[in-house]
Amino acid sequence: MPGSDQEPTQNSAMAQENIFLFVPNLIGYARVVLALLSFFLMPCCPWPAVFCYLLSALLDAFDGHAARALNQSTKFGAMMDMLTDRCATMCLLVNLSLLYPSYTFLFQLSMCLDIASHWLHLHR
Repeated sequence: MPGSDQEPTQNSAMAQENIFLFVPNLIGYARVVLALLSFFLMPCCPWPAVFCYLLSALLDAFDGHAARALNQSTKFGAMMDMLTDRCATMCLLVNLSLLYPSYTFLFQLSMCLDIASHWLHLHR
């Protein structure tokens, strides 16, 4: 009999899935770890820091494709992706400000522009 307890609907199966373990979100967690490792290494080891930062940025291209290909797009994943992007940019610009103090004002302007443009994009 359709609708009996023996035949779960597709919506109930999706509701029981743990979105935190979706492949795109796992890629997002790896991005966060790589970004944090990059910022930890920046003061002492610039080349490993660059490698970790670039790998994190490269994974940014894959999480969206994975979400669409696997039909695993979630609001959580979209927000984590955007937050990771913003935080990574801010931390990079702060580190650049420490390395090149004479350009600090330009880095601060870049931070403001980054935050403002994404805020406007989100709220248009």
